[in-house]
Amino acid sequence: MADVQIDFDAPAVLKKWPSLNSQRFQQARHPSAYLLVDGTLDECIREFMTKPASQRHLYEIHTAPQQPLVSALLSPEHIVELARLRDSCREYTAPVRSRRELGPWRFRVKKMRQNKSLEPRF
Repeated sequence: MADVQIDFDAPAVLKKWPSLNSQRFQQARHPSAYLLVDGTLDECIREFMTKPASQRHLYEIHTAPQQPLVSALLSPEHIVELARLRDSCREYTAPVRSRRELGPWRFRVKKMRQNKSLEPRF
């Protein structure tokens, strides 16, 4: 299978349907989904994942389709799977940093922990 890439920086919007007792309220004054977040796919997924699992069926993300994994309208189940995929890809591709890249403060914190000193040494 060829490498499939997802652009999490693609424009997207997170919308929520009006609800009553945790169900879509079709008789609402404005029965369409309303805008919560207008940003990137990553921002919309992050905001969606902060919502309680019992309320997620009221949300959807609209974005540009990225075949074969991302459709124009993302269901709550699809959003959860994309969040898992995004998180696993980030863990796998996390850069390894040298002591030089982390800076001298990182080394000092480690040294303080070894000495069990409560005062930072600068």
